[in-house]
Amino acid sequence: MATVHIIRPAANGRISLGKHAAGSRKFHAAQDPDGLIILEPFTEIPTREEWLFENKSALSAVNEGLDPSAHGNLTIKATPQSLNLNP
Repeated sequence: MATVHIIRPAANGRISLGKHAAGSRKFHAAQDPDGLIILEPFTEIPTREEWLFENKSALSAVNEGLDPSAHGNLTIKATPQSLNLNP
């Protein structure tokens, strides 16, 4: 079940979400005919990175590679030759 909070608007009509908005910078706001307001946190991504989220196999490969590094386990598999760093 959802947690309900009573939030009072300031004199200018603004509502502060305070700790309820921690980690979110943007929200989609929807209001139904009965006046119910729903705020849904969302994140925007640059267009040049959108392909990654549309390509499930590529996203899975990236996540698989990032998971060990999140735990401090790094393995470097690239060589200067594979990165074309040799003149």
